[in-house]
Amino acid sequence: MKETVGVGIIGTGFARRVQIPGFLACENALVVSVASGGIENARSTAEEFDIGHYTDSWKETAAHAEVDIVCITTPPVYHKEMALFAIEHGKHLLCEKPMAMNVAEAEEMAAAAKTAGVLALIDHELRFQHGRQTAYALLRLGEIGKVRHAKYLFQAPHRGDPNIPWNWWSDIEAGGGALGAITSHIIDSFQWFLNTDVSSVFCQLQTHVKQRKDSSGTSREVTADDQSNMLLRFAASELTSDATGLVSVSMTEGPNYMNRLEFFGEDGALRITHRGEVFVAKSGEKEWRQIEVELGTNIEGVPDTGFARAFMSFAPKIVDAIARGDKSIEYGATFDDGVRVQRVLDAARESSATGSVRNV
Repeated sequence: MKETVGVGIIGTGFARRVQIPGFLACENALVVSVASGGIENARSTAEEFDIGHYTDSWKETAAHAEVDIVCITTPPVYHKEMALFAIEHGKHLLCEKPMAMNVAEAEEMAAAAKTAGVLALIDHELRFQHGRQTAYALLRLGEIGKVRHAKYLFQAPHRGDPNIPWNWWSDIEAGGGALGAITSHIIDSFQWFLNTDVSSVFCQLQTHVKQRKDSSGTSREVTADDQSNMLLRFAASELTSDATGLVSVSMTEGPNYMNRLEFFGEDGALRITHRGEVFVAKSGEKEWRQIEVELGTNIEGVPDTGFARAFMSFAPKIVDAIARGDKSIEYGATFDDGVRVQRVLDAARESSATGSVRNV
């Protein structure tokens, strides 16, 4: 049993707000190195959290002798190179979504991790909300019967502000956009909950804010989507019956944040909201009935969107698995799961470009 698990962080955006506080809350974890593209970001992050080593060279963090797991929280365009390098140095991995830029990259990453025998995870942390795990169990207990339809509504209004600067999120070549950042979570949620795969997709990607100014004040074209809408079909499984799906993701719609998942079955309906609240309505009932669940702990100062609560539950599972030498985590999204999601994302892009249904 390893007494202390060393964590290396590459990236100082989401990691600074959520991952570093989440790992620091674990009793037997130590964040030993942080890397950022800018040395000032790396230095200020290290000073804020009392991290002993900081650098503007991600390879230094990935190869650091005291690092057991490397957390890759960079734009997706860098994921493959960073993951393969970390795997070559015998490190476990937590990679942000989307896993890669395309299926070919994702498959290469998954094959390398499997050959090396490391713990390789995708940060689909929402799986670790207590409410989602309760809903997962209810589906398997037949609470609503076989699922006929799944519906996911996500809206966050902030990118509707045209004054938000142009950055990698605006750049399709860097892997930016709502499809990869948000819809990847949704596809993983569907496939995990239903224990099946998306079999076909019809997708429409849209960019509503078409120009943003970069850090120099120059107006640049936004090439990544800020809205993704999908119609899905699911492969047959023990939990589905000729099931369909609907996804509506917008980073420009308001007025409020929404992250809501619903399943409609032969015997009723199941709803999960952003913090993990769970509601059930049996067939014939006129109102939702709330199921009591623990919501977990949010991180102070972080908007309560549900992601931070989920990561606070996920982080100790990661640390405990590495300490024990485990190569998997119950409910954890593996690199193989990441490949499954990437297949849907690639098909969605093809569908949007061609205006046609694409098989996955």
